[in-house]
Amino acid sequence: MDGLWWLSSLLALAIGVSLGLLGGGGSILTVPVLVYVVGQRPEAAMSTSLAVVGLNAVVGSLLRLRQGGVQWRAAALFGGAGILGAYGGSWFTHLLPGVVLLLLFAALMLVIAGLMLRPARAPAAGAVHTVYWQRAVMAGLGVGVLTGFLGVGGGFLIVPALVLFGGLGMVEAVATSLPIIALNSGAGLVGHLSHGGLDWGVTARFVGLGAVGVALGITLARRTSPTRLRQGFAWFVILVALYMLTRTGLQLL
Repeated sequence: MDGLWWLSSLLALAIGVSLGLLGGGGSILTVPVLVYVVGQRPEAAMSTSLAVVGLNAVVGSLLRLRQGGVQWRAAALFGGAGILGAYGGSWFTHLLPGVVLLLLFAALMLVIAGLMLRPARAPAAGAVHTVYWQRAVMAGLGVGVLTGFLGVGGGFLIVPALVLFGGLGMVEAVATSLPIIALNSGAGLVGHLSHGGLDWGVTARFVGLGAVGVALGITLARRTSPTRLRQGFAWFVILVALYMLTRTGLQLL
């Protein structure tokens, strides 16, 4: 048990680093760690994940305030729509068996990894960003539903949506995604808590270590190649997803 405690603590720190370093996609590992290392049920893991990811995003938002870049109008619009979606999405979690939730989560991980492996397109010099507010609201609502349903931060979708529909540059989008993740996660957690409480010991440990990791990740982001990091992390996510599919599939046999 001690070994698993130290392993889960190390992974909690790593999840925070990935969130601060990559800006999106890092929190996708929280649920697998909570299920396979800590031993939580899938439904409980998704509730805990929302608390951990949301509070870590708050820490990241506060740290980003010192650097600037957060576009609060876009965050309020996107996050406002996401709150409604996240609260509604949280109710779907408890309508499905845990095995089905894990299969859906593993499939989502493969989608996220595929998006992270795609080369980022640099905007043309002098390009003018067009703001599509209606599409931004719909995208925010959809990401919110996904956040509440499967307990993910949704940064892997929020960042490109802010670029495509909100007219933000990549650096601004990464910074702005953090308060949106916090809002969505908070709303989803409220919905989940109506179905049961949290293991506050596990939550506090993951939040504390994750916050340290977020601060470390934001610092490291200035000194490392984001492209190589995202690609390496994407392949790791694929391996974890394949493990989840294999293990969950064996349970069904």
